[in-house]
Amino acid sequence: MTLLVDAAPLVALADRRDPWRDAVRDVLSEEPGVIVVPAPVAAEADYLLGHRIGRSARLAFLDDLAAGRFGVECVEPGEYPEIVRLERTYADLDLGLADSSIVVLAARLRTRRLLTFDARHFRAVRPLQGGTFRLLPEDRDGGSSRGR
Repeated sequence: MTLLVDAAPLVALADRRDPWRDAVRDVLSEEPGVIVVPAPVAAEADYLLGHRIGRSARLAFLDDLAAGRFGVECVEPGEYPEIVRLERTYADLDLGLADSSIVVLAARLRTRRLLTFDARHFRAVRPLQGGTFRLLPEDRDGGSSRGR
């Protein structure tokens, strides 16, 4: 079982004032499977942490990556055509590389479980393997969308 992590929950985890911090921490601490951050998401999180919180938060995230707290998966060269197809198919959503990489890696890793606040994108986009994505923490307890 794999859980793919988006950038906004990583920022929330580092921000003591974020109202979703505890929910993100709970999801991560209770996760029985592998926790994976797509490489484009890791770069996005690094930037957002430095910009919104500061260098210490960015370095703490890098320490987490170095310690293996999160696995990091790269998009393989043969997967970029699928990213382009997703961008064109969902042009009205303007997914971007990070979100498109989540969709592609979800198919490769055979998961539909995402730690994300981005219900707008991931409720509209269908997993490549069919079905729908399960968005945590929202789908964990039937809570409302955060709107990020």
